[in-house]
Amino acid sequence: MYSAEINRKQPALLLLLIDESFSMNETWGDTAQSKATVLATAVNNLLANTVVLCTRGNDQVHNYFEVGVLGYGAEVRSLLHGTDEARLILPIEQVAKHPKRVDTVQKKEYDGAGGVVTVDHMMPVWVDASANGRTPMVAGFSMAEPLIAAWCAEHPASFPPIIMNITDGYSTDGDPYDVAHRISELGTDDGTALVFNLHLSGSGVPVCFPHTDAALPDANARMLFRASSELPPMMLEAAATDYPVQAGSRGFLYNAPAPTVIDFLDIGTRSVTPHPPAQWDDMSILGFPGAESTDPDEDFSDTATGSDALDDPGQRWT
Repeated sequence: MYSAEINRKQPALLLLLIDESFSMNETWGDTAQSKATVLATAVNNLLANTVVLCTRGNDQVHNYFEVGVLGYGAEVRSLLHGTDEARLILPIEQVAKHPKRVDTVQKKEYDGAGGVVTVDHMMPVWVDASANGRTPMVAGFSMAEPLIAAWCAEHPASFPPIIMNITDGYSTDGDPYDVAHRISELGTDDGTALVFNLHLSGSGVPVCFPHTDAALPDANARMLFRASSELPPMMLEAAATDYPVQAGSRGFLYNAPAPTVIDFLDIGTRSVTPHPPAQWDDMSILGFPGAESTDPDEDFSDTATGSDALDDPGQRWT
């Protein structure tokens, strides 16, 4: 279980559920930006890096991944540019071709002579920050459920779907546990879907990958813990590099600061390569399995990877 190789014939699914409630306007920790803004930037970086990971040396994006991004707030909707009512999940090749726009952002870099310079980088944008309305988490999971069921039916040999629900508060339309649990019982021949919950906070003691709910402060936190899947063995092993995990640890963050959430989002797609480059070894919390491919078409040796690709994923859109 949880050992299927990820390739073009057996793509992986990443589905993000994003809280867009009014409280996401609040400043997130010491970032000096709203939770919605920081999270939108993280999601766009995640998508850009996923494109890079799936790009071969001939600059062609191969569909190793399929992606969906749903938001729940004043309404429940797809946030991913290029989707429509008939297509809420897109192959990564289509994601690469259709950003909403490409922004120019400035980053400070070392100049190699002991100084720092400001350099323009191109950054594709698929998802914009939004924060309005309440927190209809049940409706968000309910929109995701049939999408995941259909995807599993169409990809029975694939690695099971990964669903990440990112929220800063309480569900306002009921208890989402039942629908989240139903989703976690869907799956492929390789295992059941992995439902991970990331609770954002600007304060409080963070709890990362707990194996019990003993340290959680209230019923909402305990519900999110129960609605989160246990990390499969390869993910548990990868997480142990930086976190005190043990058997039964779940894909759950509570009171998570911005850097932890951003890492959690980014780690999953970076570790999709069967043999990640050395500089990614400490970024493989979600540790997608990567048995050696027997298909020469699936050789990742000329994939666009490395520090340049990670530092500036926007270079593809220049």
